[in-house]
Amino acid sequence: MIEPAGGPMDQSLMLLITSVGLIFVLAGFVKGLIGLGLPTVAIGLLGLMMSPVQAVSLLVVPSLVTNLWQLLAGPALAPLVRRFGSMLFGFCVGTWGGASMFGAANGGGATTLLGLALIAYALYGLRARRFVVSANVERWMSPLVGTLTGVIAAATGVFVIPAVPYLQALELDKDELVQALGLSFTVSTLALAAALAMQGDFHLSVAGASLAALLPATGGMLLGQWVRGRMRTDTFRLFFLIGLLLLGCYLTLRQAF
Repeated sequence: MIEPAGGPMDQSLMLLITSVGLIFVLAGFVKGLIGLGLPTVAIGLLGLMMSPVQAVSLLVVPSLVTNLWQLLAGPALAPLVRRFGSMLFGFCVGTWGGASMFGAANGGGATTLLGLALIAYALYGLRARRFVVSANVERWMSPLVGTLTGVIAAATGVFVIPAVPYLQALELDKDELVQALGLSFTVSTLALAAALAMQGDFHLSVAGASLAALLPATGGMLLGQWVRGRMRTDTFRLFFLIGLLLLGCYLTLRQAF
């Protein structure tokens, strides 16, 4: 039977579009507020209504643009590229290698890995103590961290584990850390987009939808930046990390039952 205009199919589509738009507003808001979290929030919530590979494909354009925005706004791009060149290379190797082994953001196993990554990141963020990485350890640890992050990103679309805790442990100043995160996320996003394209999972039609998601993501990011200047970030960050922990538990346990 053909559905009439404005019928259940149209309503379902509008609900999906609205939900996706609101998710990108929220994800952009979190990134604007604390400097990261757009893929973490977006992939986690989009994964509740679509497959991981669809969610990752939608994320490519807004993630890339907001990361470039964050990267170019910092004060020391060239020194950071030289310092973290081996880690950036590791991102590419890990992402492409991981995608060739088990597919980019594919299947229930990827959802479980995403849940575990969210749990690990939240637990790390909730720790009262911090660890510090020395310059000697950094030389061999950077490419290892980059490769492992790339493998996890290939499976989940999330670039935070273990790169973000590692960068925080290097005791960069605030501006350097935010720019280093933007650099890391930019390279990771490009590597993941290339992996999706090579596997035939990122088409022009998906690119159009991903481009459309840029508007709510940037709107949310601007709002987050505005709020960041007017409230204590620590309070919001606490609730944000608890929310990620609960979401990670849900995604992990969902595959077990």
